[in-house]
Amino acid sequence: MMERFNLSRWAVHHPALIGFLMVTLFLAGGYEFNHLGRAEDPAFTLKNMIVSAQWPGASAEQMQKQIAAPLEQGLRNVEAIDTLSTYCIASACVTQIFLKDDELKERVPAIWQQIRNKVSDIAPDLPPNAVLAANDDYADVYGYVFTLTGSENATLVKTAEALQKTFQRIHDVGKVQIIGAMPQQIHVDVDPQQLSTTGLSIDQISQALRQRTGLAQAGVVDFTTEIPLSVSGTLDGVSSIENAPVRGQPGIVRVREIAEVGRDYSDPPPSLVRYGGKPAVVIAVAMTQGGDGLTLGKSLRQAAAQAAAELPAGMKLTQVEDQSLVIQEAVNTFLIKFLVALTVVLLVAFVSLGWRAGIIVALSVPLTLSGVALYMGAKNIGLDRISLGALILSLGLLVDDAIISIEAMVVQLELGRSREEAASYAWTHTAFPMLTGTLLTVVSFLPIGLANSTTGEYAGEIFWVSGAALLFSWIVAVVFIPFLGMHLLPEPKRAMPEDTPSPTPRHKLSEKFQNILHETLHHNRLVVGITLLLVAMAAGGMFLVDQQFFPQSDRPELLVDVAMEPGTAIGRTSAVVSRLEHQLTGQKSLRHMEAHIGDGAPRFYLPYGPATPSSAHATLLLVAQNIHAREELIGKINAITLPVGVHLNIQRLSLGPTADFPVQYRIIGSDPERLRSIARDVEAVLRDTNGAIAVQSDWGNRTPTLTFDADPDRLATFQTDRTNVASQLQSALSGEIAGDIPDGHRHTAIIVRANAAFRSDPGRWTDIPVNTGAGVVPLGQLGAIRTTSAFPILWQRNGELCMTVQSNVENGIQPSRIVQVAASGIATIQTHLPAGYRIEIGGDEELSSTADNAIFSLLPLTGAVVLLLLMVQLQSLSRSLLVIFSALLGLVGSVGALLVSGAPFGFVALLGLIALAGMIMRNTILLVDQIQQNHRAGMLSEDAVIHATMTRARPVILTAISAMLAFIPLSFNVFWGPMAITMIGGLAGGTLLTLIALPAFYTLLFTQANNQPGNSLHA
Repeated sequence: MMERFNLSRWAVHHPALIGFLMVTLFLAGGYEFNHLGRAEDPAFTLKNMIVSAQWPGASAEQMQKQIAAPLEQGLRNVEAIDTLSTYCIASACVTQIFLKDDELKERVPAIWQQIRNKVSDIAPDLPPNAVLAANDDYADVYGYVFTLTGSENATLVKTAEALQKTFQRIHDVGKVQIIGAMPQQIHVDVDPQQLSTTGLSIDQISQALRQRTGLAQAGVVDFTTEIPLSVSGTLDGVSSIENAPVRGQPGIVRVREIAEVGRDYSDPPPSLVRYGGKPAVVIAVAMTQGGDGLTLGKSLRQAAAQAAAELPAGMKLTQVEDQSLVIQEAVNTFLIKFLVALTVVLLVAFVSLGWRAGIIVALSVPLTLSGVALYMGAKNIGLDRISLGALILSLGLLVDDAIISIEAMVVQLELGRSREEAASYAWTHTAFPMLTGTLLTVVSFLPIGLANSTTGEYAGEIFWVSGAALLFSWIVAVVFIPFLGMHLLPEPKRAMPEDTPSPTPRHKLSEKFQNILHETLHHNRLVVGITLLLVAMAAGGMFLVDQQFFPQSDRPELLVDVAMEPGTAIGRTSAVVSRLEHQLTGQKSLRHMEAHIGDGAPRFYLPYGPATPSSAHATLLLVAQNIHAREELIGKINAITLPVGVHLNIQRLSLGPTADFPVQYRIIGSDPERLRSIARDVEAVLRDTNGAIAVQSDWGNRTPTLTFDADPDRLATFQTDRTNVASQLQSALSGEIAGDIPDGHRHTAIIVRANAAFRSDPGRWTDIPVNTGAGVVPLGQLGAIRTTSAFPILWQRNGELCMTVQSNVENGIQPSRIVQVAASGIATIQTHLPAGYRIEIGGDEELSSTADNAIFSLLPLTGAVVLLLLMVQLQSLSRSLLVIFSALLGLVGSVGALLVSGAPFGFVALLGLIALAGMIMRNTILLVDQIQQNHRAGMLSEDAVIHATMTRARPVILTAISAMLAFIPLSFNVFWGPMAITMIGGLAGGTLLTLIALPAFYTLLFTQANNQPGNSLHA
């Protein structure tokens, strides 16, 4: 069919239509490119969910045994769940649910609903008063973050709510979240000594107030019209509470006589937010999926500027994060690298093929990209880090077919063929092998496109965008290039017979190359042996290259996690953060400083995962002036002296999925004390490992706890029980909610408790009045308080107690290197572990292994498709296997380039290595196909190999040089640099070995079968 229908000839016979299609493609593609969505990163499905539990009064151990254990046991029945990680503290526990990494993203919403249903089924079997809540709302990226400062919290929140409504009206705005709103409460602080004279207890005061906070609806009376009847007396503020009557032993007692009533913020607050050391409220804005981040950023800046001009005196609105600036930089980088790549292609084509051919090749680039833009618009693929990288990567690949096609036309014109015959030749002699080579390159990206993993989903656009670019480049090469060549290439020199074979170049370089080929073929065994040795050395050299999962970002942000001893009160955590803020305020290298105490910062960047709420944890979001200032800040933070027990974890942002700590060891067993002992040994190994910093465990040490030993006989005597005593103790010390008062669209809780002086002095707790069946008695008559100790936090993983030792790494050190160096010490610890205990490696090492396995699992399918394509083209199994083997030739230059440059080999470099394999196989199949054509034309084996190599040398070298030069600008990019270096080195070495070593392999393997002219090649 290829012989009967010639698409290239058809194109030159329909110039008006092809010209119209070219112009239309340019205009439509340019329009679509300008209207593609713009974001910093592609969206990927976060496969984790949090189920939190509250059980007031329970210890961490009780939460672990009576809440976490049955909850995890019930959730294990959900097949999609991979890991359950739970931490328990006093009165609360949080279970983090992680789905299997290969779970299809389309099924995730249904799985979340299944888990919610399961949680609802489990709840009735838990202890009374235990409350469960599920939350999976973590996927939104709040890339536009503003802070409000300069007033008290309630005023800031009110202003933030007005801004929220303004922002929500802007096109492409998704969610708008207000962070830092402190709940207000009306506190009724009772003096227990005064209370004892009235015969009342704290819970009786709570009951009296609660009866006056709810609506008292008395029904509806029908007097022609319905008239509702209600009962007045609802509490409406501090004054009404102060004057509320409570009946005691002396008679009616006003609340103000036995308590101080006031309105204030929750004490202690659930979390605190500060900007520049000042109390703040944060407004975080997320973009809708597929939105244009550049336009959104501009609109938000305009709205913020207008709002800032209308703020009350002293109040200030500051934008801390603006994702549109990052997107703008990425788009500008693409445009610059596009112009550089286009210039490189022009120069290479001008020098080697002449200015006319150079213009034709250069036009193929925007033509192909126009088609890709239309494809991206149809598939709802926007411009982001991955798709822009794929486009830049494609710039080095999509000129290959154009160069091969135009070079074939130039050679035919040099033979004296007409322009139409030269255009037709591109179809009859190169179109099908070129298509096979293009498909090989596309298929090489198949594992990334089909990988069922979070990392595969994140990087999957590489397959779709690069594949579209390569396929469009083939269409351009066989349709538009012949059309352009028909009109732009010079007239043929002289007429020659139709069956004249393609000439080989006759200048000095080609003669030298031909002599080298003769020597190579005469010593083919030696050349083959040396090549195999080089490949083996390259494979061994890969173990010397630093391994990396995803590189660090070049963004100026720093995240400083402040970890106090578990159980630390939020006030103490806030004081330590204030110390850090004081030290950093005024630093010239610092642009913004935002502190989140008791909670994590909003997800302003997709790979960043906010910390779970904890009073013992805080996050400082620092924005430096630039990347150099960022490193200066790290040095200054490390120089700050902090109290014992305070751990800092300074994190640079990662350009992909990552763990909180890149180095993690999980110690799993049944006894907390034994786990603590093993953890200390692991910590010692990490502290002795150069490059490991911020070594810490996630449990901390035992801390004091208080226990009230209730006397059963006294409880029986006073007709009460331990539950009633515990409830009243909690009311006195932590406070009891006695209803709420409407306040606009909010409700302000009424908290009844003992006064601050009493709550902070355990020696006075025995005087707490307790309401019993025999009347109100002091707590001391029912038992005594003693001091014990316990772990303030307990972690478990998949139902087993788990203590994690974790560390960060120094700048320039890869986590894999730390794991490798520490391996012997960890192995020694493992040999002495008791039965039932084990150590698992987590962190980036585990994430990298999961991502790589998702890709490696698809390599057999990829290999099968590659072999099928080769068999269709070559009709020879042995030659197809030779083409597949040639993919290894790229290792020689790639490993050498990585070792010389010091670049690490990670997930992105792996993508480059896979793409490189497709490119080398593409060149190889064109060479092998030409050898087969020469055999069919009657050439002997050695002549056929030399002639084919000489014929294919120019297009192979030109495409390799074009790609390598186009990748040079990309090699300086933080994210794509390792991939570019891998491909530059691999193309250099692979192209050389393809033209020198591959002919030697061919003659060594197939000379016996092809020593006669016209021999069949179907071996």
